[in-house]
Amino acid sequence: MTNDADTLATALYARTDDMLKEHPDLAPWRPPVGITPRLSDAELVTLTTMQAVLGCTSEAKWLRHPRAHLCAALVKAASRARSPMTG
Repeated sequence: MTNDADTLATALYARTDDMLKEHPDLAPWRPPVGITPRLSDAELVTLTTMQAVLGCTSEAKWLRHPRAHLCAALVKAASRARSPMTG
């Protein structure tokens, strides 16, 4: 494994997504009706873990960081996490 942040983020997302599919009891409970999450649980875990690993202590700094340094998929997830609610 390399120290490349994209590789780490991709591997973390894939592993977390697979684990949550294998063990759905580990995912948070969601009501059958209500607001649909913008991010999957695996995307949220990946974003928060990468924020900690990369040492971004400020949320504003972190929201600027993926666009400049991480893969396109993580940038899309970060932008969905910060976009205002619609509807």
